[in-house]
Amino acid sequence: MRTALAVLAFALLPALSAQAQELSVGASDTVQSILAARKGKPVTVRLSGGQELTGTVREATAKLVVLGGLAGREFFDAAVPLEKIEAVLVRTK
Repeated sequence: MRTALAVLAFALLPALSAQAQELSVGASDTVQSILAARKGKPVTVRLSGGQELTGTVREATAKLVVLGGLAGREFFDAAVPLEKIEAVLVRTK
């Protein structure tokens, strides 16, 4: 039984580490560069009005980020102006 649990834990380890990655930034990073680095991964952006949008980064340009599969609105995408983003939140655990 212990062997089976150890094998199961070892098999799930890559999946767990793939879901949660720490956010690191450099001196020259911008909101756009952080979002571009997270392409294909889930993020939450906090907008200047206090609203939060959670989705998968599909594209990040100099002026917009496209979030797909919005939480609570799975059949919608959103194009968000970078100037309206106050914070980028990333799940780390």
